[in-house]
Order: sequence, then C-alpha cells, then structure tokens
Amino acid sequence: MVAHVLKRKRLELYLDFEREIIEPTLGALREMVKRRAAGEPLQYVLGVASFYGLDLVVDKRVLVPRPETELLVDYVVKNGAAAKVIADLGTGSGAIAIALAKNLALACVLAVDASAEALEVARANAAARDGRVEFFHGDLLAPLPAGLQCDWIVSNPPYIPSSEITALPREIRDHEPRAALDGGADGLDIIRRIAEEAKARLAADGRVAVEIGAGQGSAAERIFLDNGYRVEKMISDWQGHPRVLVAAG
Repeated sequence: MVAHVLKRKRLELYLDFEREIIEPTLGALREMVKRRAAGEPLQYVLGVASFYGLDLVVDKRVLVPRPETELLVDYVVKNGAAAKVIADLGTGSGAIAIALAKNLALACVLAVDASAEALEVARANAAARDGRVEFFHGDLLAPLPAGLQCDWIVSNPPYIPSSEITALPREIRDHEPRAALDGGADGLDIIRRIAEEAKARLAADGRVAVEIGAGQGSAAERIFLDNGYRVEKMISDWQGHPRVLVAAG
C-alpha cells in the first residue's frame, strides 16, 4: 500500500512537473534527505521494502529484506507445494513467512522472533496480506506448540561474525538491529543451534533451509552433516557464493 501511494505520487509529479512544492511537503522531503544523508537505509526512509513481489513496511526494528533471501523463498516455493506446516525462525519483518504463505496455499506458516518489536512489524505486514501466518514470541523453536512437526524449518539467522560488525557499511552497522546481524565469534552460533534443535521438530521427509554468509558454505555444511542431516542443496547467490543451505533431517 505504501509503495502504491509512493508510485502514484511520483506519477503525479511527472504529470504536474510545473507545480511548486510548498510546506509541509517541502519540510517532509528535507527530513527524508537528512535521514538518507546520515546513512539511514533508503527503505527505512521510505518506510517500505520490496521482497518477492511484496511491498513490506520496514523500520529500524527489523532488517531490510535482502534479494539473496528470495533464493531461499524461491526454493521452498518450488519444492514445498505439499507442505502443511512451515516454521520461519527469526522472522523480522515477516518477509519469508508472508511470501511463503502467499505462494503455498496448503501451508500454515508459523513465524517466530525473539524481538517483540520485530513481531509488531511482521504482524502489521501480515495483517494486510494473509491470515495464515501465526506469530510466536520467543527463542527459535521454543515457543512453538509441544510435539508440533514441521515440513520445513526456514531461517535467515544472524550470521555476521561479531568482529566484522564494525566493518559493515554504515547503513547496516549504524541503523539495522545488531541482534539480527551478530552471529557470534564465527557467525555460526545460531546456525549451530538450528541444526541441533530442528531435527526433533521435523516431520518425515522434512527439510531445513537456512541463509548463510559468504564464505560459510563448507563450515555450515559440516555443522549439518555432524548433526545427522543430509545436505540436499547448496544454492549460490549471483556472485557465486553459497548462500542458502537445504538439509534433510
């Protein structure tokens, strides 16, 4: 909706290019320019980000959805048509969960986040699009109903090594939530936990799909193999870096 309004207003400017911009519009534009000049992500300034054909509301409470994460969604959409239950761990803006619910008609999607603030954003995004996403506040799989078995467990977890946070571009380092970025000493802390905890929650023939950082392919694969999984697929991004790991329990 926000993006639709922005596009409409842009078209109106094209059609009425001689119109003088006056206050309060001019003041709002100045504020947006200041925020962007200070390094705030453009998506936060505009209040919207595009992801897998969706326009999602985003702000400093959640990560900006990345194009690389669409690779994960696309694989699950193409290979999970029969899925009944999908859990999205660390849902943030709800991007993965909402995209999967929109494209997989049979699936009930369960979206989990440890941040209550992030869940506020995700719930708002889902409310306008799909009622089949259920939200849970807590740590990874812990808040899900006892005994629940999932056909897919998916996640874009924090995977930046702690020591590398300060070297990130300021748009990320100074504005996006650190808890959604910091993956511990080697960036793999949460990925280890997912590998350890997910197996007991997978249905027969269930799958785990996680986004990983550039250069983490071999280490992430070893983590899942050591936990008794079969690595089904390693999906590379457009630079050729392994970016999404898919494992069967």
